Amino acid sequence: MTSTTAVPTTQYYRFKPWNIGRFLIWSLFAIVLIISPLVFKSSLALTMLSQMGYLIIICLSYNILLGQGGMLSFGHAVYVGLGSFLAIHAMNMGGKGGLQIPLVAIPLVGGLAGMFFAILLGFVTTKKSGTTFAMITMGIGELVASMALMFPSFFGGEGGITTDRVYGPTFFGFNFGSQIQVYYLIAAYCFVCTALMYAFTGTPLGRMLNAVRDNPERVEFIGYNTQRVRYFAFIIAGFFAGIGGGLASINFEIVNAADSLSAIRSGGYLLFTFLGGAVFFFGPIIGAVLLVFASILLSELSKAWQLYFGLVFVFMVMFAPGGIASLVMMNLRVAKFGKFDRFWLLYVALAVALVPVIVGAAALIEMIYHIQLNAAMGPNLNFFGVTLDTSGMASWLGAAAILAAGLGALEVARRRFVRVWGQAQEEIEAEIKRREAA
Repeated sequence: MTSTTAVPTTQYYRFKPWNIGRFLIWSLFAIVLIISPLVFKSSLALTMLSQMGYLIIICLSYNILLGQGGMLSFGHAVYVGLGSFLAIHAMNMGGKGGLQIPLVAIPLVGGLAGMFFAILLGFVTTKKSGTTFAMITMGIGELVASMALMFPSFFGGEGGITTDRVYGPTFFGFNFGSQIQVYYLIAAYCFVCTALMYAFTGTPLGRMLNAVRDNPERVEFIGYNTQRVRYFAFIIAGFFAGIGGGLASINFEIVNAADSLSAIRSGGYLLFTFLGGAVFFFGPIIGAVLLVFASILLSELSKAWQLYFGLVFVFMVMFAPGGIASLVMMNLRVAKFGKFDRFWLLYVALAVALVPVIVGAAALIEMIYHIQLNAAMGPNLNFFGVTLDTSGMASWLGAAAILAAGLGALEVARRRFVRVWGQAQEEIEAEIKRREAA
């Protein structure tokens, strides 16, 4: 007697493993990297695009610690800067014929250097978490920055180390003498490193890092070593930070310890990663773009640009702790449920009310800076085509009146916006529950 067993059949879809939306997003990212220098052709734009490329890598590597692991580091510049120094020494050795390494591999030298020092210093740093971790990173950052001045033969003292990126045989016809060729080298590394760091978020280690961030006690309870998870993530972040440092040394052909290893530089990575949005993967990309605009364009407009960004940082922490990325995602959620139409006029009202606030506050700040820094140039200050007299009361009172009027209008618009936003969120939640119950 023979028996037949029914074999369950499973239907497989050939294209099911492919996420078309994700494929389109990555294709769009590649296209933007390729055509950007063709659209923005000036030397200033090319310089800014190059800096955006390697800063995206650095900010994303920092977000492995902050966003994914909940590790607030004040010493990320250590791994970026040391990667830059090892990379620039490798270039100098390559130029003298002592080391046969092509320029396209120099960022990997920086990455390996960053990983080496992350292995060395991270073992101690990741012993603790939370506030203790932050204090240890700050201490190590200051220690390394101070030691840089003790070894001028390696770090170059106050003048730094210089190099010439044009050496050795060409790479498929590229000698990387022009900025456009350097940009495409940075863009290639930017795309590959971004893809690798995104892939890391889906690995078991990346998932476990999120769990360590959210509930370390439960992770330890099920048998995982949380210190080891943090340590491995720290090494990976150090590797990508070193790659960013290596690309920076290629771009500038000079590395200075006072700039690349300083606590100010580490604070900049923290500030702009947070402003972009540490909760979402693409948030640090926004932060890197803002960092370039702030350090190049805004710094040319005003000496108080760091004060302005400090104020922006404070307001973002108070009203949008998820950063710009969270604002984008919240509005996309509203648009997904078809309720964005009611916000067009409210956003316009907020923007109109914000203009006098910015103008009044900026006028007051610029007049204070003028008194403190440029008093020898006379009492008059040119503020976007308007002459402000810091010695008289009219300019001060006028700026204060504009600021007060703007704050009043902004408060009215804000209250209206909050009320409508709350109504929309309630409707969205009700719609979600209705769909779940259906």
